[in-house]
Amino acid sequence: MIINMRIEQVHNMLERKLIAKEILMKLPDWFGIPSSTTEYVENSGSLPMWTAYQGSEAVGFLSLKLHNEYSAEIYVMGVNPDYHRQGIGKMLFQCVYEWCQNNKIEYLQVKTLDDSSNDPSYAKTRDFYYSMGFRPLECFKTLWDEWNPCLIMIQKVVI
Repeated sequence: MIINMRIEQVHNMLERKLIAKEILMKLPDWFGIPSSTTEYVENSGSLPMWTAYQGSEAVGFLSLKLHNEYSAEIYVMGVNPDYHRQGIGKMLFQCVYEWCQNNKIEYLQVKTLDDSSNDPSYAKTRDFYYSMGFRPLECFKTLWDEWNPCLIMIQKVVI
């Protein structure tokens, strides 16, 4: 049960890395390739990050990559599995969407595993992004590698 849930933007580079590492390590079904997880953690240190806290515990985060003055990408997002299906991902997304609106970012994108992979964990991920208003743009079959087809999903930010 969510009590004392709050979302805060994290500005300290080391804190962003620690939060990303702590949460991603609890999500092996999504982040099971150690080299990729390390890259997400390292890059999260230099990206804007919003974190969901239950009391003093970081239970979810979202890192945003700014591509240019018009577009941004949900670079990496994770919620502690003990807190899945409680609206934390939606709260994080809503904070980032509002930030994009306030900063005149017109398009938001996310990369995820395409449905041709038949991965049940990523089916849940795609369902989440659909529910947040994202739509598929294009699948790059070999961007990551031939076993992990990359689906780019996009959304127009209403300014």
